[in-house]
Amino acid sequence: MPAASTRIQASTKRLLSLGPSRVDHIPAFRIALGLAIPLSVLLVTGHVDWAMYVGFGAFTGIYSKYEPTRMRFRRQSMAGALLTVCVTIGATLAQLGESMGTTAGSWTALGVGSVVAGLAAALVLRLGLKPGGAIFPLFAVAAIASAPPAAPIWAAFLIAGACASLCVVLGLLGHWAGERHPGADVRPAAESWSRAQLGAEFGRFALAAAIAGVLGLASGLPFPYWAQIAAIAPLSAPGRTLQVERGLHRIIGTTLGIVTTAFLLSFPAEPWQLVVWVVVLQFLAEMYVLRNYSFALLFITPLALLMVQLAHPQPIGTMLQARVLETVIGAVVGIAVVITAALGDRRAALRHRATDGEPGTDGS
Repeated sequence: MPAASTRIQASTKRLLSLGPSRVDHIPAFRIALGLAIPLSVLLVTGHVDWAMYVGFGAFTGIYSKYEPTRMRFRRQSMAGALLTVCVTIGATLAQLGESMGTTAGSWTALGVGSVVAGLAAALVLRLGLKPGGAIFPLFAVAAIASAPPAAPIWAAFLIAGACASLCVVLGLLGHWAGERHPGADVRPAAESWSRAQLGAEFGRFALAAAIAGVLGLASGLPFPYWAQIAAIAPLSAPGRTLQVERGLHRIIGTTLGIVTTAFLLSFPAEPWQLVVWVVVLQFLAEMYVLRNYSFALLFITPLALLMVQLAHPQPIGTMLQARVLETVIGAVVGIAVVITAALGDRRAALRHRATDGEPGTDGS
């Protein structure tokens, strides 16, 4: 009981307190700038409906935040290529969905998104990219696939690629703004992972995304990919306890973030005003995401929803309600996958221990 009480106190502290600052404003400004520049170009040229292509390409800047400049360049280049491919896959699915019909298109996007989540998670693990997991690749594929095509596939590829390249350049320029981290404690660029480990990573993410997506689609809610994202969000945290916490924080933070979103969308706003809010929210999200995940979701949730509103406006009430319900569905699935894996590991350990204890198995 005392041990359980200690764990509960530690979990509560992590929920309610902020972690130490790491000069967060420099990478937060760089990341927000990588989003502000291309969104401003869209406003000037009258192509705000391309906002999702820009947004997912600009997520390149989020990777390799606290790593030395050379390592950041390499890893952001790899992350940018991954996100550009995912945007292109999403744009292809959106085009196919026009001829396949709503139901077939939704199931196709769900299946492809689940596979992408598994493959991206394994690739991110293999390459040592941070943040880990597959939230951004899955988000790119699923969100773009679920919206009407806003541009030809080749245009989506070029837009995302250009924004990713911009963020890589800004990552280099960050060196002169003080974002160097020469003594950062980082893992080697090429860490060794066995096929079994990479396969397990693929399986966890693909299974969680698939189950959550099926439940989200079966529920009749309009954005089943939100359930998929919520399901894989806990899986990248280090350790089973923190993974369960991450799922609970996802529910709490998203629910509170809906209040922020409802306030921002409670009055008429021009596209340029939404762009300003998106950039500000991106900055605030990056200021706090590593210090308190649930608090950061106060900004991450409206950021994601305002991006959707920019590119493909939705009825606000329906969108907000769906976000909460699908997040709960997905987070519960993610937590269930974590607990099931933990129980499986415990049973395997007990069998191994029992085998080791059998007469003759120790060589005697």
